[in-house]
Amino acid sequence: MLCMSAVTVVRWRRFGKDRLYVNGPDERRLGWCDLLTGAVTVEDHADRETVEAALESWRTLAEVPVAATATSPPPRAAEAGVRHETPSVPTPAAAVFGEPSLPTLERTRPVEPEWEDLAGRRAGQAAREQALALKEAAPVRTFLARVLRVHTDERAWRIGADGEEKVAAQVAKLTAKDPRWRVLHAVPVGENGSDIDHVVIGPPGVFTLNAKHHPGAKIWVAGNTFMVNGQKQPYLRNSRHEAQRAAKLLTAAAGIPLHAVGVVVPVGAQDVTIKTEPEGVHVVYRKALVKWLQRQPEQLDEATVERIYVAARRSTTWQTATAQR
Repeated sequence: MLCMSAVTVVRWRRFGKDRLYVNGPDERRLGWCDLLTGAVTVEDHADRETVEAALESWRTLAEVPVAATATSPPPRAAEAGVRHETPSVPTPAAAVFGEPSLPTLERTRPVEPEWEDLAGRRAGQAAREQALALKEAAPVRTFLARVLRVHTDERAWRIGADGEEKVAAQVAKLTAKDPRWRVLHAVPVGENGSDIDHVVIGPPGVFTLNAKHHPGAKIWVAGNTFMVNGQKQPYLRNSRHEAQRAAKLLTAAAGIPLHAVGVVVPVGAQDVTIKTEPEGVHVVYRKALVKWLQRQPEQLDEATVERIYVAARRSTTWQTATAQR
């Protein structure tokens, strides 16, 4: 557990949100508290006591008399050694943790909808769930189709999930080399069950990766044409739309204008030929993906990357109603 004297508590109020962020001595985020709901989130369970103690100290400081200032903190907070952004007067946050100081004052606060932390989703999760559902609905037919190597919807979902896992393994090399990068997998978008295979956020910006697993296939790309074994596929158009949609949703959630780059990632192909680069989207073979991402020019500082990632982790960010609002 970290020494309390090395902990800082920072209040952040923007875009209709009001939060306390608890950081360690190396500016590593230990956790945060949503002052609108009172919910506390910790990055590592081992730091929960440290986070809760720091938040309790801040609450004590927020409830001091009007005459108190940041230069004269109450003894309990000073002894704890926690540094704060200290208001000079009681703040609305005090109402979250206790009764209002004036009995006649009624405070109302919006309640945020429940949301899933998408950082916990596995690569290929959505596709794997679809394949499993089809298998359970027709186990005998699925078994026979596998034995006879018949192409079915169950096989397509299963092969797709395998491809997403292979891309995730490649991207993991990027985050291992440079921890500034953030990655989310199987991000559910909208209300119709669609998802983005991978959302990658780093210094060069936001990228939506669409894994396309075609074992042993020959892929040919020229402009807006994407061919797999001589058959035209809508991958470029879909990837372009996917990136535009992600940019719109993240812009609304993070509160800053963002652009997302769509990337189609062929997996397992025997040959990939790109005659001319497509417009508004990129085709990058899986094994070349890490170096390609690293070569992109940096545009975002670390704080902005983290801000986008925090917004992207919330499942509510990716719902259609959120984008419209």
